[in-house]
Amino acid sequence: MLTRDTAAFLAFARSCPPDFGRATAKAAFLVAPDGFGLAAESASDNRYMAEAAAFDAALASAQHRQLQRALSTELPVICFAGDPATPDAVFPNNVFATAPGRSIIGRMRHPVRRREATRSDIRRFFSDTLGYDEIDLSTQPHVCELTGALVIDRARGLGYCGLSERCDEAGARLMHDAFGLRATLMFDLAPGEYHTNVVLAVLAGRAAMICADGFADPAVVDTIAAGYAPHAIPLTPVERAAFAGNAIALGPGTVWMSATAVHALSSSTRAALASAGFAVRSVTLDAIEAAGGSLRCCVGELY
Repeated sequence: MLTRDTAAFLAFARSCPPDFGRATAKAAFLVAPDGFGLAAESASDNRYMAEAAAFDAALASAQHRQLQRALSTELPVICFAGDPATPDAVFPNNVFATAPGRSIIGRMRHPVRRREATRSDIRRFFSDTLGYDEIDLSTQPHVCELTGALVIDRARGLGYCGLSERCDEAGARLMHDAFGLRATLMFDLAPGEYHTNVVLAVLAGRAAMICADGFADPAVVDTIAAGYAPHAIPLTPVERAAFAGNAIALGPGTVWMSATAVHALSSSTRAALASAGFAVRSVTLDAIEAAGGSLRCCVGELY
């Protein structure tokens, strides 16, 4: 099922048991922020990006190394070298993703990011080292920025795809098919939002953090909340702006987000995460956040 019909999606989703696959990744991959700096093309539709003067490449590199060390306490994490010609490559989850037995290469909106998809070393890691079949969407015309645009409940095989300049309906269908999902709900993001994973996080298939102001239609928010009740956790605009929605569960009882996000969490959000069985862990990433993304954007998942 691929639909905009919230009622139909919710009815179907409620029939889906958590037997689709692993709820969280078995390993993760990162791309180092070599050449880190303002990418003007990306800044044209990413309101979270800072001005060029705010970019500190050395600090971003140090914080990224700390991110790898921290995440490695929970699961294996590898890091590919960066490339000065691809200043946004620190956010690889938009370009590369996996499902059991296959890798998926996304189609990026901006040419500066399309260069990332040509990385033969990352492609060969998936195909030659892991033995994954490759699904290459990067050369077709429809924008589909993978797990930036598409938030996936891996346990139940459900997708939540926000449409914007970074993903159109045809791109949503391509991703739905590539990931082999049971059902995907398509919806418009609010004006000014570029990626779904900034305003929605599904945590280990049993909870959702939802920034209502990031969605164009309140009915979509209500639908997602109903699907994860009683662990649908609303986030305020202040929490959204601090990247609290850009979180990820890398194990059954841990949610990772940046220190900026943790500092912004309300007491009610903290209590709701604890009630859902999640301990919060964080890493300082303010230098990387200047590029308009946060912790979840840095993490590519291996399934």
